[in-house]
Amino acid sequence: MRAPVPALDSLQGLALGDAFGDRWFSVPADRAAAELAARVPRPAPWHWTDDTAMALVLVRHLIDHGTVRQDELARGFAAEYTAVYGRKYGPSMHQVLRAVQDGADWRAVTAGMFGGQGSHGNGAAMRVAPLGAWFAEDLDLVAEQAELQALTTHFHPEATAGAVAVALAAAFAARSRGQEAPGRAELLTEVAGRLPDSDVRSGLRVAARLADGTSVRHAAVVLGSGSLISAPDTVPFALWAAAGRLDSLPEAIWHTLAGWGDMDTTCAVAAGVVAARTGLAEVPAPWLAAREELPGWVTAEA
Repeated sequence: MRAPVPALDSLQGLALGDAFGDRWFSVPADRAAAELAARVPRPAPWHWTDDTAMALVLVRHLIDHGTVRQDELARGFAAEYTAVYGRKYGPSMHQVLRAVQDGADWRAVTAGMFGGQGSHGNGAAMRVAPLGAWFAEDLDLVAEQAELQALTTHFHPEATAGAVAVALAAAFAARSRGQEAPGRAELLTEVAGRLPDSDVRSGLRVAARLADGTSVRHAAVVLGSGSLISAPDTVPFALWAAAGRLDSLPEAIWHTLAGWGDMDTTCAVAAGVVAARTGLAEVPAPWLAAREELPGWVTAEA
């Protein structure tokens, strides 16, 4: 199956945001603030992390199957993890993916994490934007497929709510290509209204009510910007940042970066959403040259 253009654009944007954001972790705070204010990107190379590695598995899976098949997808995530260990996977994902690779049932593994609560981390949300762009014409299908892919690694309902929220935001972005972008409050309210009762939904509703002109730093303090590595602490801010810069992928990445926190993931989420609408046409060529190349099949699909 051929991948829809918005889905491939979202994947490319996600990888760019991921690699761009990850390069800032090693910069001292005072220097980082000065370079952000001057809009000075970090030197090349920009390597992407597990955010992109898992998004690649997900998109390749959709190309092969057209829909989420959880058993195959869980094995795909585990195989990618085994092939490339150095992608900054979180501690819980090391446990989950190693167990699946060793033959354990992913359902039992994910449900057993954190005393039977499952992980409420941001991993299921960080990879899912291309899926939202893929199924953008059917929002119910977007939500269903986003939840299915989330459950293969994250059993906690907050993690699945975060994944559904990002997928829906990417779907709305993709649906708006060639049209006027939805307003920030409009987009966030629409996404929140399609989520189950959750901290993620509450966070999005708070984000939608933040006044025009709210600074990124204030939004990050109010909403959280991923420092807790949880879906409720990551998704509302990343979508707030994306929804405020839907017409420019570079601006969306800089805007999101200013929240600091879990920068590779927040930038990956925001960029994956915005790129579903804009593509990469406005991205400076040096940025794309600095970013680690994606597998050849991505270019072939395009």
